[in-house]
Amino acid sequence: MKGSHSAISSQRRNSGAAGLLFPLLGACLWAAVVGYKPVIIVHGLFDSSGDFKNLQRFINESHPGTNVTVIDLFDRSASLQPMWKQVEGFKAAIYPIMQNAADGVHFICYSQGGLVCRGILSTLSDHNVHSFISLSSPQAGQYGDTDYLRYLFPQFVKSNLYHLCYTSIGQRISICNYWNDPHHRDLYVNSSDYLALLNSERPNPNSTEWKKNFLKIKKLVLIGGPDDGVITPWQSSQFGFYDDNETVVEMQQQDLYLRDVFGLKTLAARGDLIVCSVPGVEHVMWHSNETVFHMCMEKWLV
Repeated sequence: MKGSHSAISSQRRNSGAAGLLFPLLGACLWAAVVGYKPVIIVHGLFDSSGDFKNLQRFINESHPGTNVTVIDLFDRSASLQPMWKQVEGFKAAIYPIMQNAADGVHFICYSQGGLVCRGILSTLSDHNVHSFISLSSPQAGQYGDTDYLRYLFPQFVKSNLYHLCYTSIGQRISICNYWNDPHHRDLYVNSSDYLALLNSERPNPNSTEWKKNFLKIKKLVLIGGPDDGVITPWQSSQFGFYDDNETVVEMQQQDLYLRDVFGLKTLAARGDLIVCSVPGVEHVMWHSNETVFHMCMEKWLV
């Protein structure tokens, strides 16, 4: 009897251990079989990869085992280099990550980085990006007297920056590549080497191909909010922008949406255009705000 009792005890211990072990094994197998797609983060103006530690932590706490890469290029003052140069540099760093991810990757692209990512997605025909999360990025352009502007161009205000930005010299500075002065629309359309081309606001022989490439994404998530303080107007983070009276025209009334020039209307019709607005978040806090992560990002990173 004693022997059989010890056998039962041993069985109980084993089943208890198994009870602990199997859920752990199950979780590991789930991560291995289903897994989370790698996440690639592209920073913004004057940032560096070290600024995204909180966002990396949020991702790894909610989706353990996710491979998160913050691309360490064009940091700090180097982020002022021309946008097409940054697109090519980031593309070269990101492409091997894509090639090693059979099930695809996700993009989180912050501020100016959101426009860099659009350039990559438009020009890379074999990208495998599933969710493109644009985190408070001036997608429709920038036109505002911000601290950034005063720091960069102390002798200018928003109303006269076009004198510099819409020149060949100005177009060598990243912010001028997406400076969108609503009072000098023709100058913007004819001078912008970057945003006006991405938006097909001036004739672009690549526009059909770029649209096809961009529409390979599975979700476009546009995050922004009224207390941003840098992106001006803040609705630019969701493709809204000023008319020539500086009245904001929302995305759905914008020509680039109505004509579906690069696929916004198509994405909306597919149910793949997500707009997430969060009040009370300053521009430099978007990537460190856990509420923003849970509300606007977490579910699109699977």
